[in-house]
Amino acid sequence: MAETPVVVFSGKHTHRPHWIGPLTEAMAAEGLDLELHMDPAEVAPERVDYLLITANGPVRDFAPYTRLRAMLGLWAGVEGMLKLDLPADVPFARMVEPGLTEGMVDYVVGHVLRHHLDIDRYIGADPIAEWEVSFPPLARNRRVAILGLGELGTACAAALAALNFRVTGWSRSPKQIPGVATRHGPEALPGVLEAAEILVLLLPHTPDTLRVIDAAALARMPAGACIVNAGRGPLIDHAALLAALDSGQIRHATMDVFDVEPLPPGHPYWAHPRVTVTPHIASVTRPETASRALMQNIARDLAGKPLLGVVDRGRGY
Repeated sequence: MAETPVVVFSGKHTHRPHWIGPLTEAMAAEGLDLELHMDPAEVAPERVDYLLITANGPVRDFAPYTRLRAMLGLWAGVEGMLKLDLPADVPFARMVEPGLTEGMVDYVVGHVLRHHLDIDRYIGADPIAEWEVSFPPLARNRRVAILGLGELGTACAAALAALNFRVTGWSRSPKQIPGVATRHGPEALPGVLEAAEILVLLLPHTPDTLRVIDAAALARMPAGACIVNAGRGPLIDHAALLAALDSGQIRHATMDVFDVEPLPPGHPYWAHPRVTVTPHIASVTRPETASRALMQNIARDLAGKPLLGVVDRGRGY
């Protein structure tokens, strides 16, 4: 009789109570017979088949995990995990789950609509004090660009297109999204930026995307454009962005991710009147929906099917 596969949760210990119920329910829903441990110390490493893992979890040394079939990330971001000495012959899959995608769509659509309608003009720190009548363009006349067309970027682009925005999506390789104009490759990026009245950043952090939005990129954008960064902090040259905000080249920046988190108290973003800081809340992994995605991926592997969301470590995503 084959041994029961062993699954170990290697997230923060304070998160275990939030995951045990959803993981157990998802295991039953998928009809899986698994030995689940919420603490890596409960089981000998050489018995473990699957690690449910985060970069700040307790497992940092993978050498003892000689039977490991896969590492399944609990986060969508992977750069923290790729800094660890991961076993080269064991696949690492990032988190792809409906709740994560839906949360990102909610955040991006909400802030794009906010900037499209110029809501801050009426409810911001210094709202209008007299009757001024001005009208925003219709959504079909507002040009929105999304950099990054992975799972999250594709969903956001489709949602904005469904609201009639003129959406252009940019990615490293060719993509096709109904209702969205897609461009790809470094040579296409300048043209995408030149038309971006609202720019949404959903790229991963890789050597190729580091400071992709620098002073030159900001200067290409239409005067008074807005930025929503829900991707990664290092995508932006922050000094260049602050200068562009001060000059009015960029009207507003909604920033959810930063080079250092939490954002240090003295950082200029906190007090800048044209910056909205949100504390990395654009989307989070929700145990209730993520557990089902994890168990479905384990079921695929046990059935001899390829895992979903496997990270290309050379590309960094």
